[in-house]
Amino acid sequence: MNLITWNVNGLRACLGKGFLEFCLEQNPDIICIQETKMQEGQIDVPLAGYGQYWNSAEKKGYSGTAIFTKLLPESAHYDIDTQGYDKEGRTITLEFEKFFLVTVYAPNSQEKLARLDYRMEWEDAFRNYIRRLDENKPVIICGDFNVAHHEIDLKNPATNRKNAGFSDEERAKLTELIQSGFTDTYRHLYPDMTGVYTWWSYCFNARANNAGWRIDYFLVSDRIRENVRDVVIFDKVMGSDHCPVMLNIDI
Repeated sequence: MNLITWNVNGLRACLGKGFLEFCLEQNPDIICIQETKMQEGQIDVPLAGYGQYWNSAEKKGYSGTAIFTKLLPESAHYDIDTQGYDKEGRTITLEFEKFFLVTVYAPNSQEKLARLDYRMEWEDAFRNYIRRLDENKPVIICGDFNVAHHEIDLKNPATNRKNAGFSDEERAKLTELIQSGFTDTYRHLYPDMTGVYTWWSYCFNARANNAGWRIDYFLVSDRIRENVRDVVIFDKVMGSDHCPVMLNIDI
């Protein structure tokens, strides 16, 4: 089974920059997207054979997630069942026979870590939600986690130590999630690979210079990590400031 995750940074814009062509070429079983920046029905997404699931933010043109799937889920669930964290369209959970799939767009801590406190509270609520799912069946989590976990996961760790996306607090929360029973699939397969990123700033020719960050992940429950066959980062695919990531897994 092939799954793709992609923060499209505005689906309407990405549709004009090769989104459909990439998806049709790869023909994955499931496509998870983050930062749709739209409400369901604002534009047609002509992916024949895929069921569509949307979770849009209450605020127009902000955040939002969607899943397009060839496989029919047993159920769909939106958000994380925690008051105060269910208005920004950040998660969708699909339940299949043998696993849960969760796509997530984690909050950005913003400049000078202005939203760090909210982010920390959201992290705890999200981790608790995921752990409850994992008690029932294995979980695949994918999306934009808005944090580079280790120094190997971004080009300039020293100068970003206290910045959003590489603060000690955010990195520690991802460690906490992983230590609760999950595997970062890319690092599981490629523990020492350097210079491979999933997001580049639009400033300072960052993408041309490959001054990027790996902040888009596939995490899986530890008990299915040996089912992972490959993780492919399509860092040459444009259309967004993020690139798509594909997981191949037997499940």
